[in-house]
Amino acid sequence: MPSSRSASPTSPASDRGERVAHAATAVAVKLALAPLLVAQAIATRRRAPVLPEADGAREGVIGEGAAPLRLLVAGDSSAAGVGVARQDDAVVGHLVRALHRAIERPVAWALRARTGLTTRGVHALLRDSPEFRADVAVVISGVNDVIDQVPTARAVRDRAALADWLLGELGVRHVVFAPLPPIHRFPLLPEPLRRVMGGDARRHDAALARWAATRSDVSHAPVALDLDAAGMASDGFHPGEPVYRACGEALALHVARIAPR
Repeated sequence: MPSSRSASPTSPASDRGERVAHAATAVAVKLALAPLLVAQAIATRRRAPVLPEADGAREGVIGEGAAPLRLLVAGDSSAAGVGVARQDDAVVGHLVRALHRAIERPVAWALRARTGLTTRGVHALLRDSPEFRADVAVVISGVNDVIDQVPTARAVRDRAALADWLLGELGVRHVVFAPLPPIHRFPLLPEPLRRVMGGDARRHDAALARWAATRSDVSHAPVALDLDAAGMASDGFHPGEPVYRACGEALALHVARIAPR
């Protein structure tokens, strides 16, 4: 007779088993499609236009008055504003303006970002950059972890190391991780590469959310995006201004809820 203590379909053990099964299936699919995926990845890199990072200031203050909220934004090409001409139209521009409106106090901000960085690369960039003492740090990374096939568990460890460094060495009071974008909707990517990379991104993001939920000094920001070609940059891979605006405003609302008073 089955025990009355058997794990229910929604128990943690059942959830872990389901995740392991999905991961195993994903690995099998990748192995079966490996020659095609490699060929598509190489061809996609060759045909993708190389867009510059957005121009404009990477530090500043918006608003007047005492006791500004100090905000650090760090990350990869999406944090750097690839896909738009100026930082005012990139995620950091929309984020600081919306945050200033939401909290009704000045925001002193700094951007540390570079194209092509994994989460581990973002950590290295911050260690080598001029120090900016922030109350809140927003990290936008993960797409290059997926591209470089960083295992999900290692990607979470890299985020934990980055968060612990920000909280310890820089005195940040809260670290916000932006979610990975829906890579399965990127127009540049052909099938099945788009579907495989999209699945990897969803697994990375779900693991990030589970880990962040265990901590009070780290959070995973919800950002709902329904990507289409009109909202993307001309390369079909990076955000355009409409996506940057939606992301920046959603991140601002999240930061406003958790920001130190």
